[in-house]
Amino acid sequence: MKVPQRIQPLVDDGLVDEVLRQLMSGKEATVYVVRCGQEIRCAKVYKDIENRSFKQAVQYREGRKVRNSRRARAMEKGSNFGRNEQEKIWQNAEVDALYRLDNAGVRVPEPYGCFDGVLLMELVTDADGFAAPRLADVALTPEQAVIDHGKMIHYARLMLCAGLIHGDLSEFNVLVDEYGPVIIDLPQAVDASANNNAKWMLERDVDNMRQYYGQYAPELLKTKYAKEMWALYEAAELTIDVELTGQFIENTESADVDGILDEINAAREEELERLARIQFAEEEVE
Repeated sequence: MKVPQRIQPLVDDGLVDEVLRQLMSGKEATVYVVRCGQEIRCAKVYKDIENRSFKQAVQYREGRKVRNSRRARAMEKGSNFGRNEQEKIWQNAEVDALYRLDNAGVRVPEPYGCFDGVLLMELVTDADGFAAPRLADVALTPEQAVIDHGKMIHYARLMLCAGLIHGDLSEFNVLVDEYGPVIIDLPQAVDASANNNAKWMLERDVDNMRQYYGQYAPELLKTKYAKEMWALYEAAELTIDVELTGQFIENTESADVDGILDEINAAREEELERLARIQFAEEEVE
């Protein structure tokens, strides 16, 4: 097929020899199957921000560090330079997360680098060498659902131990090869310790997996792995070897709302009295 404009520089530099076909087009990128020497890989071409339908980038970017103060100021001001720099960080976040998670033992496509908005990575295939299907397109037996759900919980635990949360995990960004699930699409991965949305993002990710696998194995619907993992993480007790049960007893004690309001009112009265004393003292001086 004709080489897409964004991939042409990689062809010119010898990183890609041939574009074979388009694999898919999603909300943030278009993915192509390419030949690199003797290897068949995929090239993920990120869409420009104005053409991207992923609208909640700000809450995912929270906590990402920008070492260069000039770039940080430009991004805060929203200048053209700042938006370009923000796009580079958004794109590089995925390749950084892929390297980090691969090293942590999470099954993700092997990355080969990000070049001007084009991510080269492993093409995940099935047993016959064809592109692996998405989890959403695979029918599972109850037994396989339990096994694969267990793998996904293990990967979520490994990710959290590595300090990352996927942030947009669902059956549409998990591939299934002959060995089981492979996690994809990570440009929105968040820093678990620096993002204020980390807890509910983890819960949403894990609960999405529970709901999907639970349609094949209903017993999974009763599990509470997200809350269990986050509690262990906050207590600095989550490790790659800790045994997870899927059970979690939540604190059901209701807050003493009346007591809290009494404290607020008492504090307000004290402040009013303090201001009155100051005003009285000033009048005395006059």
